[in-house]
Amino acid sequence: MNRRAAGVMFCCISAFLFSSRYICAAIQNSGKTSWSSDQIRLSLTGLGLLQFLGVIALIAGIVYLVIAEIQEAKSKSKIDPKE
Repeated sequence: MNRRAAGVMFCCISAFLFSSRYICAAIQNSGKTSWSSDQIRLSLTGLGLLQFLGVIALIAGIVYLVIAEIQEAKSKSKIDPKE
């Protein structure tokens, strides 16, 4: 797997981890007849580890994508146009 694909996968993992927090809150509150912002806020607590891991995955994905672009730019600049 190349760096660009790994970067995209890390960004997808990050998006999944961020969205899983809200999906869990929606599942937890699905049986209620009315929602309030306080109920949603209480449902979202305790999932700080997912946010932390999501941020780490996002940073890793961005780093991999940037490194892949830098390596591609360096390899294109080394190509001799006379050949």
